[in-house]
Amino acid sequence: MIDLLRESAVPSNLMQSAAKGALAVPIEETIEILVYLATQNPVFGEQARLTLAGWDEASAREAASNLYTAKEVLDYMIAPQNLRPSLLPALLENPAVREEAIVELVAGCTRDVLLPALASRRVGGSAVILHSLLSNPALTGREAQAVRMKLAIVQAPREADSGEEVLPLPEAEPAEPEAVFDEEVNAYLAAHAAELAAEGDRPFQPIGGFYDEFDYEPEEPLAAAAAAAAERAGTGPKKSGKKTGPAGVERGSALQKISKLDVKGRIQLAMKGNKEERSILVRDGTKLVATAVLESPKITDGEVEKFAAQKNVLEAVLRAIPMKRRFAKHYPIVRNLVFNPRTPLDVSLGLMKNILAHDLKNLSGNKEVSETVRKLALKMFKQKMDIGKKDI
Repeated sequence: MIDLLRESAVPSNLMQSAAKGALAVPIEETIEILVYLATQNPVFGEQARLTLAGWDEASAREAASNLYTAKEVLDYMIAPQNLRPSLLPALLENPAVREEAIVELVAGCTRDVLLPALASRRVGGSAVILHSLLSNPALTGREAQAVRMKLAIVQAPREADSGEEVLPLPEAEPAEPEAVFDEEVNAYLAAHAAELAAEGDRPFQPIGGFYDEFDYEPEEPLAAAAAAAAERAGTGPKKSGKKTGPAGVERGSALQKISKLDVKGRIQLAMKGNKEERSILVRDGTKLVATAVLESPKITDGEVEKFAAQKNVLEAVLRAIPMKRRFAKHYPIVRNLVFNPRTPLDVSLGLMKNILAHDLKNLSGNKEVSETVRKLALKMFKQKMDIGKKDI
């Protein structure tokens, strides 16, 4: 629909409906259409701007925080003349929002915008934005001093590299204190105490096909036995004589570390470890360990997007992903879950209402997913196309 509007291939009555946000298209596309009309259409622009100004705050905040929201929409939302202060925290922390737009905003903003900017982690980590912030006349003396301190911390590594003398700076408080991790780990262990007791000392047993990704010679008897069992099943590594690169060494080391841990130790590593360790532990055959990866405060949407597409994880992991609101509102994650043939059928069917028309069309022809999913995808695709035709 947005492409038709750009090509001026839409009748005026439909343009009027579009300016009121009344088209039967997904919310993301509706907002993109409204922004296009507000900025590019002299006839319906005013109506589109009014519609955007009164848009539901929850869905507007979701668009403001989504990495995949159209650049034009984010630019419109953060422009000083359009900005809704309640959306500012989400916009400031969204890496898809241009740094230049934030620089322009903080240079002359009022106090209601200035305070969230001062509290923003992204603002506090950017020398360019902090310099712009210092030029704001609404900044108090104490706030200006705090901004200068942040700026000194940000610039310290650059000055050290140049050989210039660097004044000692107060130690920055870690963004993610170890105590926070320990508290969350302990809460998870307490909530699953009965299951943990039932698991006992179950060793690390990765889901089938796992060792194909590693050029790794296990040193521990436990890991060696697992590798041998995988090779007998036809899923183990084939000795090709290839040299192991740095990435292979790193992964092999992580695998050795994990193979020595009991269930409790692997849960702690799943929640406190690094990205590489999470990518291994999410495929642990022990449900408590694999799902603990999703509880990690460090985990990113990009990691979960990859997990949602994997066929060598427990169904419990795929079922747990959409139960977290943060992941359920991230479209690429939802799409990957529906396209994953390992996702439980009830989960896939429940998520399909959120799938866009072009993805429904592709899903209807995907031979890997169940016939039930394909048939429903085709039905929903036809329904969306019929609605679109009626609107036109």
